[in-house]
Amino acid sequence: MGLQCLCLGGTAFHTLKLAAVPSYSPSSSSIFRPLSRALFHGGRCLLLPLHSPVKPSFPLLSRALSISAVQSTLIEEKVIKPQWKAAIDFKWIRENKVAVAANIKKRSSNANLELVLDLYDRLLNVQQEVQRLRTERNVVANKMKGKLEPSERQKLIEEGKNIKEGLITLEEDLLKLADELQLEAQRIPNMTHPDVPMGGEDSSVLRKMVGNPREFGFPIKDHLQLGKDLDLFDFDAAAEVSGSKFYYLKNEAVLLEMALINWTISEVVRRGFTPLTTPEIVRSSVVEKCGFQPRGENTQVYSIEGSDQCLIGTAEIPVGGIHMDSILAESSLPLKYVAFSHCFRTEAGAAGTATRGLYRVHQFSKVEMFILCQPGESGSYHEELIKIEEDLYSSLGFHFKTLDMASGDLGAPAYRKFDVEAWMPGLGRFGEISSASNCTDYQSRRLGIRYRPESSSTNLKKGPTEFVHTLNATACAVPRMIVCLLENFQQEDGSVVIPEPLRPFTGGLEVITPKSR
Repeated sequence: MGLQCLCLGGTAFHTLKLAAVPSYSPSSSSIFRPLSRALFHGGRCLLLPLHSPVKPSFPLLSRALSISAVQSTLIEEKVIKPQWKAAIDFKWIRENKVAVAANIKKRSSNANLELVLDLYDRLLNVQQEVQRLRTERNVVANKMKGKLEPSERQKLIEEGKNIKEGLITLEEDLLKLADELQLEAQRIPNMTHPDVPMGGEDSSVLRKMVGNPREFGFPIKDHLQLGKDLDLFDFDAAAEVSGSKFYYLKNEAVLLEMALINWTISEVVRRGFTPLTTPEIVRSSVVEKCGFQPRGENTQVYSIEGSDQCLIGTAEIPVGGIHMDSILAESSLPLKYVAFSHCFRTEAGAAGTATRGLYRVHQFSKVEMFILCQPGESGSYHEELIKIEEDLYSSLGFHFKTLDMASGDLGAPAYRKFDVEAWMPGLGRFGEISSASNCTDYQSRRLGIRYRPESSSTNLKKGPTEFVHTLNATACAVPRMIVCLLENFQQEDGSVVIPEPLRPFTGGLEVITPKSR
């Protein structure tokens, strides 16, 4: 339900509507940030339902609407507490502020490093003062244990009382500073691999080109026309049932989806990955810890109204949460998972002919790879993931290119990202079908995933732990794979040949042919 908040500006009230906020949570801080002041009474902020009738007889409201009440009502700044806290190395950030500032700039981030450093310095100063007062309190307490004159004891009692009151105020300030510092620092993106090209998406560098575009001796069709002719999709019925960018798969398209999923999982499991199916509803805090913004502007995340839960946009999120708040044994690493899930994305802002059909949809099936490893090994596992992707798409006969994505195209968690773009003849261009990202310790510091080196494993209660590195890669995003298959393997008679590796998973079906009328 939407909210409206009565706020004070001088002696006048202003009404701000907070629309499309399913439920308040600290993760919606960006929405509430404009409310620098809120009306409080009796420790409560005056927040009203959008359609609630405002009755003058309501005692709090009638009092608040008077000028005298405006002058006497307590006004406080609303402090939004973080839902969770990341183990951010503030000392490292301060010692490397020049590099961090340059990284923020080249990634076009909205993080405010100067504010983070200022809050951190203030936090340290308050911590020192709190420690000083605690020491003084202990000194006074020790003096009280001895034999004292009544006047001297009374003096110590007063001194202790003053120290206690000062501590209460400082400890409250400390908590507020810690919360504000955490919220601001969470905006800082991961550092960037030194080999990542600088700039926007157009600055990305070609790593590899595989195959050549097929030459057709007949007029080609796009996947929409092929799907219509072969009776594989129904977008019109799905639009009536669910809305735009939804679809029904029909006939051989269903077999093709199942074949793609089973073939991909079998190939990746053969390479040592553990198969998973995952929850498709997760807590919004887990979404945030993985580096996504469920309440942000133009978010790709569907939030469930009246709850702290979201639909997943990728299995990366629930797989990342499996070992949340855990300390892993070094001998258990690396942990390699291949997960099947349905994915849901709002596709906010998406428009144009390139988004038609199956290319950009709200719900789709996907197979995702995820690795947790020791820090020194994440670079080699990143190469392993992109190699698996390239092997899969090569075996299907796709013409594709692998790109080292530029800094401006990296999401906040990614240290480095490789994208695979396949040739789609019907679209007349390359289209992204997968990506592989090394997130180093960005996610693990938020998810609380550490490992204990073997040298300390004899005593599980002692010894230093380190954060693992996490990596993710798309093995198969079904709709775009179907786009590639239909458009690249169409025949002059309107049929579509199914690549040989998939045939054992389609019941031996080799060709999708037009239905007899």
